[in-house]
Amino acid sequence: MELKGQTLIRAIESPSFKKIPFFKVGDTVKMLIRQSIGDNKRVQNFSGLVIKRQGSGISATFTVRAIRFGVGVERTFPIYSSALENIEVLSYGIVRRAKLYYIRHLSSKAARIKTKHK
Repeated sequence: MELKGQTLIRAIESPSFKKIPFFKVGDTVKMLIRQSIGDNKRVQNFSGLVIKRQGSGISATFTVRAIRFGVGVERTFPIYSSALENIEVLSYGIVRRAKLYYIRHLSSKAARIKTKHK
């Protein structure tokens, strides 16, 4: 039996999926990122606000914004990246937008997001 079209794509993608927690734009997440610089391998923490989710399937990405030493830092990751060891949702935010680009221009106090209680 030959696989064609979408069936072929799903057959290739399905083994690559790993379990990730449910999170959406506005949530605060903490990630463990595996980095290798030369022979050194280490795990780095990165936590911040999810300001964008894009795409679907194995090519889906998300962008996290954090403030480091008074400077805004944004990092974009593929959701199913092998460099991501763990994703943990710290809090669920209540937002009415799919992309939170306006957060970039707000002060840290004004950029707070309402949180949902579990």
